[in-house]
This record gives sequence, structure tokens and C-alpha cells, in this order.
Amino acid sequence: MKYISFDNFKRLLDVLKDEYSVYVPVKSGEKRFFKRYQDFTEDIVIAEARTVEPAKAFFSRAREVVAEGFKDDVPYAPQKPFAIVGVKACDLKGFKVQDFVFKDHDYQDPFYMKAREENLIISADCSCAIDTCFCLALGLEPHPTEDFDLNLSQIKGGFLVDVGSQRGEALIEKQGSLFEDEREGQSIQREEQRQRVAKAVEDNIKMSAVPRQDRYKGVVEKKFESKIWEDEAKTCVECGACNTICPTCHCFLLYDQKDEQRMARLRIWDSCMIKDFARVAGGANPRGNLWMRLRNRFEKKFDYFPKVADIYACTGCGRCISACPAKIDIRKVLKKLVNDA
Repeated sequence: MKYISFDNFKRLLDVLKDEYSVYVPVKSGEKRFFKRYQDFTEDIVIAEARTVEPAKAFFSRAREVVAEGFKDDVPYAPQKPFAIVGVKACDLKGFKVQDFVFKDHDYQDPFYMKAREENLIISADCSCAIDTCFCLALGLEPHPTEDFDLNLSQIKGGFLVDVGSQRGEALIEKQGSLFEDEREGQSIQREEQRQRVAKAVEDNIKMSAVPRQDRYKGVVEKKFESKIWEDEAKTCVECGACNTICPTCHCFLLYDQKDEQRMARLRIWDSCMIKDFARVAGGANPRGNLWMRLRNRFEKKFDYFPKVADIYACTGCGRCISACPAKIDIRKVLKKLVNDA
């Protein structure tokens, strides 16, 4: 394990700018957002809690051109790869689902693959918890344990640094003057902070009585025809925020667009909560009612993915709770499903 001081960390960010488009979390009010790094400013918060937007946006763009005219080549736009700093464990778990969809099969999405191969992920422990965080209920710790290049654990004076990949190892070797060996007592500081944050998340779970993931098995299937779905869908406005803000949601829509110069095919994020999501060319819609679309969202996360990928497609980040104007709370729905089942 290595250690990097705050001053040397700032120098590291400046070095990374030469090779990458660097993004860091900044704080505005009580919310955190990714921002393009130019110079180190006081609003940069590497630790703290997850950002409003999911890190998936750097790897699967909300809107991108996937074909132009009748050309066979893939239309890559020349740009620097990204270095995303301060990524939290909930977003890293999201990549497991994204990888399963776009990478881990015979057909691999070339855009996603390129992003995964080139972009640098420097994750960070959470140093606090938002009141909607419930990651521990999904078997996830509020600090990264895998799927990063480097991980930062903020302690007094700087960060402890864990290496998670060959790319991360190469970066430390290349910028060796910025790093030093771990000092005595620093691991204890980190462990104390991790326990403090875990307790805050546990308090959230107890306050909301969120059931643990070992109780989710089969609950959606058992309550498939339950009135729960109609009751919960009554306030939904079909905005799709719960899908677009989720680190695991991945559905997309292809559409063609032309102007005087060219014809292009674009891919945009789609939402299973929108009425036309499942509508077919003949006009039939197997999920014509809103409550069916809400049920589909839960079925995908808590029934389909555990069966096909052995993973729950929820990270406990609480973003959908914060984003929903109808105040539909995934924790409360899970509680009803488990208790009724």
C-alpha cells in the first residue's frame, strides 16, 4: 500500500491532465457532481459520498452517434480518454451489470469496450453517508474493494492508495516521486473511518427497515400479481429519472436522424418506465399499464439479473429515491415485497 500527500495528489491531477480528460467530484450545497478538472479548487471533494450522476455516463453516453450514412466503420470521435477520480463503490458495482450487458458475451459493444479499455478509474472510500444510502443491504461496503485502477482512502494529510490493476501499478511506477510507503498508524485511521461510515449506513438501513438482499430471492415472482405495483405507481409521472440516474440501468433506443449533409444513427438512453418502451411495430404493448412498467423495473433488478448473472442489479446508492418527483422509495417497495411474501 502507498501513501500520497494532498500536495502531491494535486500534482498528480495536473500530470494526468496531459494524457486524460480528468473529472473530479465537486460539491455544491449538499450535492456532489463530476466536473472537468482544470485547477484545484476548494469545492473539490474526492471522498465524502457518491455524486448525483452515475459514473456509467462516461462509459455509455446518454446520446451518441453509432453509425453515419452507409459506412461500415465505427464513427469514433477523436478525444482524450477519461480519468474519473472519486468513483464510489456503488458505481463500481454498477459496472458489473454494464459489463455483463455490453462486454461479457459473444457480441461486445465497441463503444463501451473502447471506453472500458482506455479510461482510468481512481475510486475513493466514502467518508460520509447520504440519508438515502443503503449499500450494505445489498452486500456492498461503502468503500471500493475491486474494479478500480487505484483507490484512495482519505486520512489525515493525504490518501492511502490501493492498486487494483496493471494500469494503476504502471501509473504509480511512472509517478513514483509522488508516492511514498504507508506510515505507521495510517491503516488504523482508515479502518476507523470505514467503520464510522459503515455505521452511518447501517443506521439508515435500520431507520428505514430495509431488508437485506438474502431475503429478496423470489419475492418479485411471488408478488407478481400483487396490488403493491398499482399502489406504488399511482404517483409516478413516467419521467424516467429512476432509470437514467441508476448506475446499473442500461436500456437504449436507436433512432435515425438526417440533415442536408448526412444520415446518422444515434443511440440514447431509454427508460422502461415510459409508455412506448415495450410497444411493438403493430401497436401492441405487453406493458400498457404504468404499474406493469414499475413491476418490470423491479423484476429486472431483483429477479432477472440474479437468475442470469448472479447479481442484484441495485447498488443501494439511493439515487432513484433522490431523483423521483413522485417520492417512490425503492427501500419501501422492497420492504413491502419481503413482508408480504
